[in-house]
Amino acid sequence: MAGASISSSCWSLTGKFKTLSLNPSHPNSAAFNPLSFSANTSVNLFSKVAGNVSLTPLQRPSRRSIVCEAAPTKKADSAAKRARQAEKRRIYNKARKSEVKTRMKKVLEELDMLRKKPDAQPEEVLTIEKLIAEAYSVIDKAVKVGTLHRNTGARRKSRLARRKKAVEIHHGWYVPSPAAEPASAATV
Repeated sequence: MAGASISSSCWSLTGKFKTLSLNPSHPNSAAFNPLSFSANTSVNLFSKVAGNVSLTPLQRPSRRSIVCEAAPTKKADSAAKRARQAEKRRIYNKARKSEVKTRMKKVLEELDMLRKKPDAQPEEVLTIEKLIAEAYSVIDKAVKVGTLHRNTGARRKSRLARRKKAVEIHHGWYVPSPAAEPASAATV
């Protein structure tokens, strides 16, 4: 009973109290410290159980009031769990993004080396195509689990394909077809 009335966040008591003490009839009374105060005392109450509770008198001309506020000393369990989950996801997503960047960097470096090579052969593109396939797979998995936005994944895959095509055009292994002429309007 005493614990239920103390668990509220604020008390407003009228009148003058010289002393106040808790009755040890509650089953958990061993956790409570006896409390006594006068009109100008501020006391920490239940520091082991509910955090800090400070009692402060309010000065008003006609009456005296005592306000009691309890401040929790730790986060709520759900907030702590959310923080743990967010940290786990951050590390997981960081690893995925790093893997995407690494795969893309390897492909782009190989394409640059192939472009600078004067006596390159068309068969050398096959090894780069395997690297591109691995990079595509990693990008698609990152998009699937939500680490990357789907448009970001599409943009990165497109960047690799355009760079590969540019190398093929540079060496003459691929010749783009001329732009098709628009069909003339049919007569009715």
